Amino acid sequence: MPLNLRPLLVASLMACALGNSATATPSRGLPTRSASIPFHVFTYHDNKARTGADLQETRLTPEDVNVRSFGKVGFFPTDGKVDAEPLYDPSVRIHGERQPVLYVATEEDRLYAFNAVSGQLLWKDILLKPGETPSGPRHCNQVIPVIGITSTPVIDPQVGPHGTLFAVALSKNREGQHEQRLYALDLATGAERAGGPVTIRASFPGTGAGSVNGRVLFNPAQYKERAGLLLLHGVVYTSWASHCDHRPYTGWVIGYRARTLKQDGVIDVTPNGSDGGIWSSGAGPAAGPGGHIYFLDGNGSFDPHLNRRGFPRNHDFGNAFIRLTAQNGQLRVSDYFNMDNTRAESRADQDFGSGGALVLPTLRDRRGRPVELALGAGKDGIIYVVNRRHMGHFSPRANRIWQEIPHGLHGPEFGMPAYFDHWVYFGAVGQPLRAFRIHHARLSEQAISRSSNHFVYPGTTPSVSANGRHHGIVWAVENSNPAVLYAYRADDLHDLLYSSRQAGRRDAFGPGNKFITPLIAHGRVYVGTRDGVAVFGLLATGHTGRTRPARRQNPDRTRKP
Repeated sequence: MPLNLRPLLVASLMACALGNSATATPSRGLPTRSASIPFHVFTYHDNKARTGADLQETRLTPEDVNVRSFGKVGFFPTDGKVDAEPLYDPSVRIHGERQPVLYVATEEDRLYAFNAVSGQLLWKDILLKPGETPSGPRHCNQVIPVIGITSTPVIDPQVGPHGTLFAVALSKNREGQHEQRLYALDLATGAERAGGPVTIRASFPGTGAGSVNGRVLFNPAQYKERAGLLLLHGVVYTSWASHCDHRPYTGWVIGYRARTLKQDGVIDVTPNGSDGGIWSSGAGPAAGPGGHIYFLDGNGSFDPHLNRRGFPRNHDFGNAFIRLTAQNGQLRVSDYFNMDNTRAESRADQDFGSGGALVLPTLRDRRGRPVELALGAGKDGIIYVVNRRHMGHFSPRANRIWQEIPHGLHGPEFGMPAYFDHWVYFGAVGQPLRAFRIHHARLSEQAISRSSNHFVYPGTTPSVSANGRHHGIVWAVENSNPAVLYAYRADDLHDLLYSSRQAGRRDAFGPGNKFITPLIAHGRVYVGTRDGVAVFGLLATGHTGRTRPARRQNPDRTRKP
């Protein structure tokens, strides 16, 4: 059993209403633990497609989000950095009362459950065994000063009486040995479920880096889990990157059954080579309606000698856009795309895997035919759009994909885009936030609108709030000192609605935190920091605070670049 402060349940839990938040019709497949389930965030960037869009936001509108009526309304303190995106459940029964709960993981291997409105601590767990500590930075400056829980957890509302949160924690014992464990925690109490935690172990056939007698071995000390967890068809998928490219390492995806924590699917995408880690700057692998898994992996071994199916003969897929398929407890690469200059990009550390994959909804081309697309970008600043049914494979002469935008971002991508109502939003390093319009299943060749400000390293991963197709707002955090939260009108990024800098000290929330992604839920915006979560919302000013006449958003409006 891990050293645990659970349940640390407060004797008297305050009942907090959800205010004016709208209640949505229950989604299919959700448990019947309440008559209706409002908007929730159970996974990285809101959903498995990783669109980053809350489409049930009724309180935050472009007319009301401004410095007079919107700002910082709270701060939830934690021990350690919050590198993972917080998660949100609007209705958890604790001591007989339903409460909106914000779940926050830190690099100190702590997991917190806060009342999402009042900030009251409901429970807290330490995901360590006796005598253990979080890991040191592993001679690497990517996650400092310690490494504990880096990736965004995932929630399965159907496991257990209250639902279950899954998180991966890295720890070190007194002898200096490292362990990676997958924890399953009850949403209401923090109690461990499913016989957890389970220690992550794996091997895979291959002769590549870290192999012994024809099998590549997963060494927990060599890896960190930066990419968010994915829950798909009852399996929790973990994916793995290295510490600052310290070899040996390869590209792993390892699955576990949510109800039992039994291992269910292991693959190494560079089993006979090296590198090919899955960073994604925190973005979790995406999933499409067909149940496939999509991600971008980092620079690494790629075999340009193809078999009759157009796949690498040596089974090494470094620096690729990958589709995995799970079947009978096995994972396999079922399709992929790799650019024609992939070897040159890998040699230059110009890898694809600095970005995250986005699965778009089914679109219609010029002839009205349905098209299933996914897209992503990496350090070369090129936007690659693939057909999910035929991703393009590899050709040394040309990229045979749906669409390629060579100069779309003007900078490297260390994050992922957001999608809302035929708009795609990217925030590359040192660049403004850019909005691309989708028309006939193709992105505009240039950004239709841009923010007036630029984002320092690592750029920004935006999120969107809207009420259906209306009142769209794009939210983005700048990793500066002090950090800044921005809000823009979704159909015109030049229209800055709000910046936390506008209010001076009132809305300050400390220095920036790399790769943080804002969470929007029920009129509040939650931003992870180096020592907690800053909370933004409508201020109790007694007036709407409108500073401009209300203007109807036109989702079909486009503007020449």
